[in-house]
Amino acid sequence: MSKRCQVTGKVPVRGNSYAIRGIAKKKKGIGLKVTGITKRRFRPNLVKKRFWFADENRFITLKLCTGAMRTIDKVGLPTIVRQLRAKGEKV
Repeated sequence: MSKRCQVTGKVPVRGNSYAIRGIAKKKKGIGLKVTGITKRRFRPNLVKKRFWFADENRFITLKLCTGAMRTIDKVGLPTIVRQLRAKGEKV
């Protein structure tokens, strides 16, 4: 299964991790220097979550980021399920 939120569509993004050495100028040093740059990934906080879907009298399982759970609380589960089915996802 892909690392993608079903509701918001969040996916991992690429970035850099910087290795820094030196003493800050604020502390009377010569400044901080970047000594190495390494590629890294920022991953969404994904959770597999079961929700009770009262309209169909059953549980549905969604793979969501935790921010999407707040969206479901705000908008409502039936609205989200309708949007997912309109996109063509199997719920």
